Amino acid sequence: MGLPSDDVVLIQKGKAPGEPSVVTVNCPDKTGLGCDICRIILDFEIYITKGDISTDGIWCYIVLWVVPHSSSVIVKWSSLKNRLLSVCPSCSTCFLLYEQSTISSSSPVYLLKFFSLDRRGLLHDVTQVLCELELTIQRVKVTTTPDGRVLDLFFITDNRELLHTEERQNETLEQLHTVLGDSCITCELKLAGPEYEHHQGINSLSPAVAEELFRCELSDKEIHSQALSPDMTKLKKANVTVDNSLSPAHTLLQVHCADHKGLLYDVMRTLKDCNIQISYGRFSLSSKGFRDLDLFIQQKDGKKIVDLEKQSALCSHLKVEMLHPLRVIIANRGPDAELLVANPVELSGKGRPRVFYDVTLALKTLGICVFSAEIGRHSASDREWEVYRFLLEESSRFQLSNMMARNQIVDRVRRILMGW
Repeated sequence: MGLPSDDVVLIQKGKAPGEPSVVTVNCPDKTGLGCDICRIILDFEIYITKGDISTDGIWCYIVLWVVPHSSSVIVKWSSLKNRLLSVCPSCSTCFLLYEQSTISSSSPVYLLKFFSLDRRGLLHDVTQVLCELELTIQRVKVTTTPDGRVLDLFFITDNRELLHTEERQNETLEQLHTVLGDSCITCELKLAGPEYEHHQGINSLSPAVAEELFRCELSDKEIHSQALSPDMTKLKKANVTVDNSLSPAHTLLQVHCADHKGLLYDVMRTLKDCNIQISYGRFSLSSKGFRDLDLFIQQKDGKKIVDLEKQSALCSHLKVEMLHPLRVIIANRGPDAELLVANPVELSGKGRPRVFYDVTLALKTLGICVFSAEIGRHSASDREWEVYRFLLEESSRFQLSNMMARNQIVDRVRRILMGW
């Protein structure tokens, strides 16, 4: 017998405004559980202020202190609890079999198709509705017609697994009609067919664009535009060290770097993809824009990391993921300017949450209209990437042929993505 499901995930809400809420997860362990939990918390626009992780390889105990990313965020705590429960291995299942028993089938993909009059900020407004409904955008194809109308194809999955019901579909369509208003011409929702596979890839990237987008190191221009303060050395500072002298069975991994939205997710997904297990971890409070992490880790075989090449490779990989978790550039696409955003996909096939939301928010705040948009997957540098492409329209405020204007757009998009 295991714990009742109500005791697997406990949420103690902060008693006063600004006081952190405490999320406790107490369940059988599995490789990558910390990554799955951090991804969900990032998806709910919640920031982890500090945390503790402890596991003996069979049972895991995680305590996280969390706050909303901004005062405008309304956290749906019951939905958060349900999502966290969905990634926890069953407590009543034999430990030797739990991994097999908890593999769920992929969520069905639905096609949301609407045709409407175009207006500034429309794409973000629709995206916001979908996020509030806990619908995940898997693929997008947005096209503007010459007469000022827009055809949007959103391929979505439901985190509540209820989109097959008439009630859930009606709720979705009603919310969309509310935000679209009189501009809506047609709007329909149905189970996706073969067209979803057709939109899996993206139009080919030129070699020059691909090289700039997927390179491992930050250029001086990018370091300058990402700076958290006039002191350019702040962002460059990311220290990752390993120490095998403090534990007979574990390697101590210590991280000190500039904080950003999703930092813990970036660390956890990197360790998960490298088959590194965390036995104990502590995330300290952010101090002056920096975060410290102390993680006692093992390889998948339960041994310390003693090979110097493996240590160096892990440290280098983590530094890249902390300094450069999202790639943002503007490139020429024929006579037009195209904004490209890319993030690495987990080996499990899952992408980073809320990227499309953040990018469309940045463009809306800048007053920039999108002529077309798409999401797809691209393989480069021996890994898979999720690529977001936005063909931008000229505006009186931003002349897209001007390099300074382009840098301002890239800077705003990156800052919103990183939570700066």
